[in-house]
Amino acid sequence: MKKENSISRRSFLKNSALVGAAGMIGTGGAASVLTSCGGGEKGGANKPLKEPGSYYVPELTDVAIDGQELKAGVIGCGGRGSGAAFNFLNAAKGVTIVALGDTFQDKVDGLAKKLKDEKNIDIPEDKRFVGLDAYKQVIDSGVDVIIDATPPFFRSSHFQYAVEKGKHAFLEKPICVDPAGYRTIMAASKQAAAKGLCVVTGTQRHHQRSYVESYKKVMEGLIGEITGGIVYWNQNMLWYRERQAGWSDCEWMIRDWVNWKWLSGDHIVEQHVHNIDVFTWFSGLKPVKAVGFGSRQRRLTGDQYDNFSVDITMENGIHVQSMCRQIDGCTNNVSEFIQGTKGSWNSATMEIKDLAGNVIWKYDGEAEKANFKQTDPYTLEHVNWITHIRSKKPIMQSEETAVSNMIAIMGRESAYTGTESTWEAMTASPLDYTPKDLNLGKMDMSSFVVPVPGKPIDKK
Repeated sequence: MKKENSISRRSFLKNSALVGAAGMIGTGGAASVLTSCGGGEKGGANKPLKEPGSYYVPELTDVAIDGQELKAGVIGCGGRGSGAAFNFLNAAKGVTIVALGDTFQDKVDGLAKKLKDEKNIDIPEDKRFVGLDAYKQVIDSGVDVIIDATPPFFRSSHFQYAVEKGKHAFLEKPICVDPAGYRTIMAASKQAAAKGLCVVTGTQRHHQRSYVESYKKVMEGLIGEITGGIVYWNQNMLWYRERQAGWSDCEWMIRDWVNWKWLSGDHIVEQHVHNIDVFTWFSGLKPVKAVGFGSRQRRLTGDQYDNFSVDITMENGIHVQSMCRQIDGCTNNVSEFIQGTKGSWNSATMEIKDLAGNVIWKYDGEAEKANFKQTDPYTLEHVNWITHIRSKKPIMQSEETAVSNMIAIMGRESAYTGTESTWEAMTASPLDYTPKDLNLGKMDMSSFVVPVPGKPIDKK
């Protein structure tokens, strides 16, 4: 092994609200002092983008409310699945894990051992399921909820089956890798809503108090109307796995899934979706079109790119620039910047500045640590999920996450082809990344090639 290294333009509302640049802000049931470095808009009033109470704010308590006991099944027992399993167990009392499923036996047994060693939870052999259809066996094993952390390609079909069986679902992001998966997610989400199910996705910034408080401030009008932004996920190369003796074609790809576009969606979808999602969350806008480019320069396995740059045009005409890269030895930046008519918000510092560059609001992380025991957003997303289930208040994050996913897919396909990608065309596209001969044995590897944009140069 190598290194493991509707949604329309926001308009100002008629009713204005006086917004202080600092104050005691309730976050999840306790007050935290948020630092101010100056006043708000000169003259006083900020017009809110949305009226208080008209937008969703999660109740981020340290643990979920008490209530019915919940039995979970984990589908995908690798690193993220194992992490999500423990996030779930740490999020509430009266919850447990009773079934595990993965493509590979060693992954299932590894998580079973970890659960026994650290939580004294025994997963019997007849509740450990292996293979490409293990998800069905987990869902049918008597669980109340499922935690799906498989390679992203599989999540849309897993979610569809879970909804058919009436199970609440936690879906790691991304939740689809192609338009076919997007449509599956959207249809299943509507069915889940009709059944009163609770679905939370792994876009953990929605459950990170600094982001939630920033979102509230933007909704209160502190930066004015949103006019554009830039979102980044630039970091070193992720892990990869060289092929081992005895591994079939499919086994190698699934074990090395983060490097194959059919399994991960490429890193603009698998990872950078977080940052794109922040902009769509704060702005409430859908895209119209995307034009991007990218390339493969350093990646050692798989068939995907290692950098993308995409210009996204939103439905009201504003632009957001998307940039992501996974290459060692380059400048790193994982953050979001949103510009407004009165100021800007930067997640790198969790500050809002006015147009003169003065800090008028800053999130107080020390106050959060003083007021809360649980500050991990990966656990808080499970806190919120369980609270919704127990209070019988449906939540459906899969739809908004699917929109963010589709923006990333639009950017990826534009970069792959060199052509403009539109929301209308892409959401209706027949594009489906499912391999024609998907099985755990030998596959036609000639179909997994690195995309080359544009037309070839004519030979003379």
